[in-house]
Amino acid sequence: MYQSLLTRRYLTHRIMPLLAALAVALSTAMVATTWSVMGGFLQILLDSGRTFVGDVRIFRPSRGFAHYDELIARLEADPMVDRACAIIETFGVVSLVGDETRAVRVIGVEPTSYDAVTGYFDTLYWHPIDLPNRADRLGEDPRLRPLVPDNPDLARRLELTWEQIEQNGREVMRMDRKILRRVPAIVPGIEVHGHVNRRQPGGWYLPYAHVPNPQRVDDWFLVPVHGEVTLRVLPLDEDGRALEMASRILPVANEFRTGNYEFDSNMVIVRRDMLQEMLHMDEAERIVEGSSSGIVVDPDTGEERFVEPETVVDPARANAVLVSGAAGVEVNALRARVEEIYEAFSREFGQPAARVQTWEQINAGFIGAVRKEIALVLVLFSFISLTAVFLVLAIFWSMVNEKTKDIGILRSLGASRAGIAWLWVRYGLSIGLVGSLLGGLLSVLIVRNINPIHEWLGRALGITVWDPKVYYFSEIPSRIDPSATAIVLIGGVLAAGVGALIPALRAAHLDPVRALRHE
Repeated sequence: MYQSLLTRRYLTHRIMPLLAALAVALSTAMVATTWSVMGGFLQILLDSGRTFVGDVRIFRPSRGFAHYDELIARLEADPMVDRACAIIETFGVVSLVGDETRAVRVIGVEPTSYDAVTGYFDTLYWHPIDLPNRADRLGEDPRLRPLVPDNPDLARRLELTWEQIEQNGREVMRMDRKILRRVPAIVPGIEVHGHVNRRQPGGWYLPYAHVPNPQRVDDWFLVPVHGEVTLRVLPLDEDGRALEMASRILPVANEFRTGNYEFDSNMVIVRRDMLQEMLHMDEAERIVEGSSSGIVVDPDTGEERFVEPETVVDPARANAVLVSGAAGVEVNALRARVEEIYEAFSREFGQPAARVQTWEQINAGFIGAVRKEIALVLVLFSFISLTAVFLVLAIFWSMVNEKTKDIGILRSLGASRAGIAWLWVRYGLSIGLVGSLLGGLLSVLIVRNINPIHEWLGRALGITVWDPKVYYFSEIPSRIDPSATAIVLIGGVLAAGVGALIPALRAAHLDPVRALRHE
């Protein structure tokens, strides 16, 4: 009983213990915030892989494999698989709007099936929106509707233009006004045109736009969405030798944004059938090796006739199949099942071996490095947080000296050594609990508002802590891991208890007679 009364009295009537609680709060907030941000970075990194890879990827570089439609049918017939799609991955060079040339990763897709596996349609950036970005206080985002509030007719026509741009991105095609038909197009990442698209502090993009006559929608255009780029890729022969580079001028249909700077700045989407044609991976007739052809003379009649060479049709090929798992299926179990299906398929159709990997396996080196960095930073910050332990120890040591006479009175009234020790340990745990709860609350407030705080620092002080070109993602991760936060809070309580332990043992071993004589 006396432990509870004295703990409450000391906690509410003393300033020094509250300073110890503040130290615990700051240490807890620092570690919890760091863990949440870096843990969120890792989780977003793992989640972002699904945007363009799905759960599992079957991949054979270079010439790829044929009969992928049959493989997809077998995969989608399995209860562990939700959807699958075939793509072509290669590297190329693009000449952009503004005469900039850069190397990119080129993905050839069939848009509908690709979206079913990866959610590609959700990444398209240029489309009409109803509400501005939370940081766009003035409503300057060009996607907002209506764009011309004082002219409803023009606003509607502009809105239809935005909807058409979104549809272009969904089909990866655009109308060619010269021949009056839709043609294959290209969808670059939003940062590929980084010299044209200017990312604003609020996170939205302002492209180069030109409206010479705001009363005529025909005079309105948006660069780079209404521009063209030149794509160059290098096809290979059956032996992997380079052929002549293929080049094609493509209109820009739309742009995508995943929030992953690596994808957004170095990747473009095109139609799979067009890329197959450029890489000579489309369906084609091939002359059977050793077959004879030419003019022959009939030995019986002496008549001449032309003999066609024997040919076969080589089916179209892809070099990757992306697979998304059914709900509740663990990704490694899915990978093992996909590997079994592909092995059976390759034996039956005579296709070469291929790599079957999850996104985490594909990027094992980078993800492993991030995990080690998180562990290292947490260890370093935990050591820094040990200052709270020593601060609690110093404060409690001083308080034991100050309360020596009180301890003597308690001992003379029958309090045991264990009871005295528990009084001070309990006091330390109470301070740790108060400090940890305050630190946890502070951490939640910081993490929830970390991007607005960063934006304010940028506006007020010109400080850019999180550069997306350096840190991979365009925004600071703001996810709170409840289990990690709970571990940090419990650690803060225990740290305060450990800091109070030595003063508690000293108090328990004080001689009550000498303690009563203490002045």
